[in-house]
Amino acid sequence: MSILVTGATGFIGSHFCVEALAQGLDLVLVDNFENSSEKVLDKIELLTGVKPDFHQVDLRDTEKLESLFKDYSFESVVHFAGYKAVGESSADPLMYYRNNIVGSLNLLEMMKRYEVNNLVFSSSATVYSDPVFNPYTEEHRKLPINPYGNTKSMFEDIMQDYAAANPHFSAVPLRYFNPIGAHPSGEMGEDPKGIPNNLMPFITKVAVGQLKELQVFGDDYDTVDGTGVRDYIHVMDLAEGHIRAIAFAENNTGYTPINLGAGKGYSVLEVIKAFEQQNNTSVPYKVVARRAGDLAQYWADATRAKDLLDWETQLTIEDMVKDSWGWQKKYPNGFNDC
Repeated sequence: MSILVTGATGFIGSHFCVEALAQGLDLVLVDNFENSSEKVLDKIELLTGVKPDFHQVDLRDTEKLESLFKDYSFESVVHFAGYKAVGESSADPLMYYRNNIVGSLNLLEMMKRYEVNNLVFSSSATVYSDPVFNPYTEEHRKLPINPYGNTKSMFEDIMQDYAAANPHFSAVPLRYFNPIGAHPSGEMGEDPKGIPNNLMPFITKVAVGQLKELQVFGDDYDTVDGTGVRDYIHVMDLAEGHIRAIAFAENNTGYTPINLGAGKGYSVLEVIKAFEQQNNTSVPYKVVARRAGDLAQYWADATRAKDLLDWETQLTIEDMVKDSWGWQKKYPNGFNDC
């Protein structure tokens, strides 16, 4: 039996597919290429020697989605598909609810109809509220501050309700923190459209000369150097976490949210310094006013991942910045250069 992977050509989904195929898992990949490139499929084949079994499907298209479930016997689903830009979600929340919630509901309905009972979901630390305590455990209150986070939290609630109603169902939302890095070969990495929303692709775009300077939003937080502190995790560690979560879901029922993070934080300036030192390059930056909604600092308690999945991060901040730069330096324009 195979594993259905939605959003398979996105940043995290594609790295998961490379690692999972390398470990011999039988995958069926779907994506609509709305925020990714068809060239990712060539990279997956290059890195694994396996031609991906791929289908261009939008989860909002129930007819195409059902034909997929008719044609395959899926044992599990790993669900990455969804919009993910916080700012965009605030500007157009209905678009986010329509895509992230309706598409996910369609997927869950098909799983119910065809008796597929194992779901690993790409969730996010954005489901949490302002820190009541650090590090975040899975018991920390959920109170998202933007529509993107709301879509993740809402679908988690739906999964939890369905797991309570179906004693055979296993729902594992993986709440990860700040994924960065790239495949160590330099052949695959993050390729955001337009101006990057996240720190690392912004740093690499500045380092490669496509952007003039990095904006650091605030240096007056109560942190080690005044800049915001986040828990960064290498995308390859994240991929392995999903593989462990599949095995857990196939052997356990119920609803089990799990944090995936390094369990420590780095400030913006610490990440910049690590990037410059590891890659022997400079990243010009300018401190500007704080962004509304940004938090001073938070990081994960990853104890549950260690206990239930036997998983913990293996790659360091030095690995993250080295691999991010390896991808950007080799392909300055992302997959358009491939």
